Amino acid sequence: MGLDLALIPGMAGGWFPAGGGDVKPRGLRPGGARRKVKTIMRRPVIGITLDAEEPGGYSKFPWYALRQNYCAAVSRSGGLPLPLPHETDLVEPYLAEIDALIVTGGHFDVDPALFGAGARHPTVKTKDRRTGFEFAVTQGAIERGLPVLGICGGEQLLNVVLGGTLIQHIPDEVPGALAHEQPNPRNEPGHEVAVVAGTLLARIVGANRLAVNSAHHQSVKDPGRGVVVNATAADGVIEGIEAPAHRFCLGVQWHPEFAINPGDARLFAAFIDAAGARA
Repeated sequence: MGLDLALIPGMAGGWFPAGGGDVKPRGLRPGGARRKVKTIMRRPVIGITLDAEEPGGYSKFPWYALRQNYCAAVSRSGGLPLPLPHETDLVEPYLAEIDALIVTGGHFDVDPALFGAGARHPTVKTKDRRTGFEFAVTQGAIERGLPVLGICGGEQLLNVVLGGTLIQHIPDEVPGALAHEQPNPRNEPGHEVAVVAGTLLARIVGANRLAVNSAHHQSVKDPGRGVVVNATAADGVIEGIEAPAHRFCLGVQWHPEFAINPGDARLFAAFIDAAGARA
């Protein structure tokens, strides 16, 4: 006779086949001694968008790229990093699995057509498949109320998703601009930013100035719907934004994953805490 595989609870906290059988409750050693069961705390799952490269360098075929310090910053702060390939038809399944989203930077630009620009600066370089995916997953994350952190180009993309526009090339639009593509290594500060009092960013970092790295030639021009500026550079370039109508929807123009100042680690910690509150 076959064994009925339906399970019923046992008195010691284990489970038994409904049809009977010599099965010991889980958690008991032979002779009835209870063994210790390790409890693993669930970490919030943090989706991280990837960069995409054409054949050459790492592979003769198209490949994804992500600096290790993005994942390290997430795991160090208590999150579980989950890189997201650019499959737009999987946006909804991705969003069902993650608790928060990081939109990363890269050596490319958001297509000016997405924010209604009539002209395209000669320096603009796009990655249309990546941007199409990031636009969709960011929009979906905001609609679901997931915490969103935009970093560098991810901050710019976040602003466009929220209806804002971008400066296409800072040297041509900002008189006396700082060197926002700093000549020194990116794990060193390039300039300072002033943090706007009363913003979520100010509450997180606990400082009114931060020394940050800088690796961009574009920036936010007109903030999107309901978006407030939370940081600026000395030349007036917008260095951070947030949307107060959402629990955590924030972008910074620098790269906090390098942990150049104490506020960078606090930013990741606050972001993971927000994700954990939802998990």
